[in-house]
Amino acid sequence: MAGGTRNDPYMGFKFVVELGGVVVAGFSEVTGLQVEVEVQEYREGGLNEYMHKRVGPTRYPSNLVLKHGITDKRELWKWHQDVAHGKVERKNGSIILLSPAGDEVWRWNFEGAYPVRWNGPDLRANTAEVAVETLELVHRGITLA
Repeated sequence: MAGGTRNDPYMGFKFVVELGGVVVAGFSEVTGLQVEVEVQEYREGGLNEYMHKRVGPTRYPSNLVLKHGITDKRELWKWHQDVAHGKVERKNGSIILLSPAGDEVWRWNFEGAYPVRWNGPDLRANTAEVAVETLELVHRGITLA
């Protein structure tokens, strides 16, 4: 590359999750970072060659799904149990992608989240896998900081 700077993509394995401003556990997987803009189609009278398409509302079709190895900390379980018993506490949070050096390079903020599903680990005596819990969060939106 003559005179240019190489701009390699970041790897998806180095990240942290913040909830309520606090880095929470070492998550092994985050899915559901998704934003869609709906398209509204309409016909114009007398124009039959194509449909007009205009921007509709933004929506977040996927819940955030966080997975991490179970430890002695039970905050995520307690948060889910509070919601299950009618005590809904919404939290803001961030998913932060880190460079190989550990510097923040991307930050996706989500707002008004609360857990709607908790899955415990699959337990098998014949494997040596980490026991993983899964927490699924609904939210009010994702923005890039």
